Amino acid sequence: MKILITAYRQTILLLFIFILQSFIARAQWYNPENVNKQAAEIYGKAYDDAQNEQYPAAMEKIANALEIDPKFVDAWLTRAGIYANMKKYDSSVADFEKGLHLDSVYAAEYYLPYSISLAGIGQFQRSLDAVNIFLKNKTLNERSLKAANYRKSVYEFALAYDQQHPTKNYVFAPQNMGDSVNSIYPEYYPALTIDGKKLIFTRRVERDEDFYECELKNGSWSKAMPLSGSVNTNLNEGAQNISQDGEWIVFTGCNYPEGTGSCDLYISYKTKIGWSEAQNLGPVINTDYWESSPSLSPDKRDLYFSSDRPDGYGGRDIWVSHKNEKGNWGSPINLGPDVNTKADESCAFMYADNQTLFFNSNGHPGYGQTDLFFSKKQPDSRWGEPVNLGYPVNTINDEGSLIVAADGKTAYYAGDGVTSRGALDLYSFQLREDIRPPKIFWVKGQVFDEKTKEGLPSSVELTDINTQQVISKVQTDEAGNYLTTLPIGKNYAFNVNRKGYLFFSAHYDLSSNSLDTIFKADIPLQPIEQGAMIVLNNIFFDSKQTELKSASQVELNKIIQLMKDNPQLKILISGHTDNIGKPQDNLLLSEGRAVAVTNYLLASKQIAKDRIVFKGMGATKPVSDNSLAEGRAQNRRTELSVLSN
Repeated sequence: MKILITAYRQTILLLFIFILQSFIARAQWYNPENVNKQAAEIYGKAYDDAQNEQYPAAMEKIANALEIDPKFVDAWLTRAGIYANMKKYDSSVADFEKGLHLDSVYAAEYYLPYSISLAGIGQFQRSLDAVNIFLKNKTLNERSLKAANYRKSVYEFALAYDQQHPTKNYVFAPQNMGDSVNSIYPEYYPALTIDGKKLIFTRRVERDEDFYECELKNGSWSKAMPLSGSVNTNLNEGAQNISQDGEWIVFTGCNYPEGTGSCDLYISYKTKIGWSEAQNLGPVINTDYWESSPSLSPDKRDLYFSSDRPDGYGGRDIWVSHKNEKGNWGSPINLGPDVNTKADESCAFMYADNQTLFFNSNGHPGYGQTDLFFSKKQPDSRWGEPVNLGYPVNTINDEGSLIVAADGKTAYYAGDGVTSRGALDLYSFQLREDIRPPKIFWVKGQVFDEKTKEGLPSSVELTDINTQQVISKVQTDEAGNYLTTLPIGKNYAFNVNRKGYLFFSAHYDLSSNSLDTIFKADIPLQPIEQGAMIVLNNIFFDSKQTELKSASQVELNKIIQLMKDNPQLKILISGHTDNIGKPQDNLLLSEGRAVAVTNYLLASKQIAKDRIVFKGMGATKPVSDNSLAEGRAQNRRTELSVLSN
């Protein structure tokens, strides 16, 4: 099994079929029959080497032939083709131009491969000019016309993209991740934890693929070592993704004895003694067909993957399975025609905002083969139109997998650049600003019983209060430990829920947050009992007003659910103000706000009127210093107290 390796070994065009064809007399000075015989003999041997992909030997022989006969047009054109197959497009362009300069009439049929090599160095206007010259030939057959018109559309796309996405100040400068990460063997398919401190990747030693890891310490990566535990076997493991909290790995296993198809999806869990033996994700996820390149959402509730199963839109599509409340994966759902095409989509990577999906495709408009794209999840859960990442991230070659760190700008991928230690190495680079997803913060901590201090397994939910869209829903571990992501640029309701306890309410305003730290939040939950009280931190009013703002609905609906789950519960809703203004005005304002909350709850028609009491407290019960602005803000609050249960 060579997962995704072949994506990097596609050749541009078989140029050599032209070389040995019989030549028709044309208006040209060059005649192959007049080439120096010794040079022609050497060239013939070079051609045989090239056909067998022995490129260095072929290049050496062609150089000898050209030294004997510098006007050997076929030799220049053939070497240009070899350079193209080796992805050395600068040298390919130079040799094509030498051959075309010597005799543009004889070499006219090479304007198409010449245009492709120009595109290989990003010269798309010159590529378009060259292919237009090729298309002027009235004797082209149907196959040549189809190939040329396809390339023309690609070059036109590239030029239009450049106009829409100006990149004058952007420098694409991939950095090899160094000898601690890379080796003489191929490394590919990188995966990172949310803190960017653990890197997991696949390394292929001879024919065996295994997972390796290294850690970022004092700004440098430690020496990559095979994953501890039982996940690596004498079979091939690859195309893996590590969960943001570093606790799960999902990956592709092909031709496993218990597999249901050629390639299935598996999962391994982090334990005290290393990674657990892999478990097949079962018949709901895996089929008799091909499943690969999985990616977990940050909250580990969604599993994205590629499959060629029936009922899709083409070859390989991206699907998603949602985990239900019982912890089981649901039947996969196709992401639909906005993402998938009649061609192939694969290498899904869900970014830490749980909204931005990166993937590759050869079905959407692009630069010639498989390109990288991203699509944004919309408020209605549909997917937005895919955005091509543009040149030079995308090239005329196949692009494989790409991941993006939580800073939203650092991307990682596998490539075979000039600084590679072996075949494929891992590289990092900075994304253009216009294609960067939002920076991600994260909250981590422990949920515990306020009285006993024991950890509580709980549900941690993050909701965009403006759209009421649930961004993530994380289940803590058995000790109550959790980690959840906070995409920058939005306001969030942060709630923690557990049966038998009042929910926890917090508010994170990241609409303009430029902090560079994470949040640590250990969360005490109060058992539902008489006297228990919580502050409703996501109830909002305009200054001196009693009308609820729409952003309050997320929290209000949490109260309704709490009352439904606990049908005997009776509560007090109390309003509080700071001490600015007249005491009587503050009392009326606080009571009006408590009434507004009560009326919303009763309007749901799911709660009996005798279960809710409201009261305005004015400024009589401050919880902070009213002489400070921050203290006054804390005093302006709405509380929920348990009267009986």
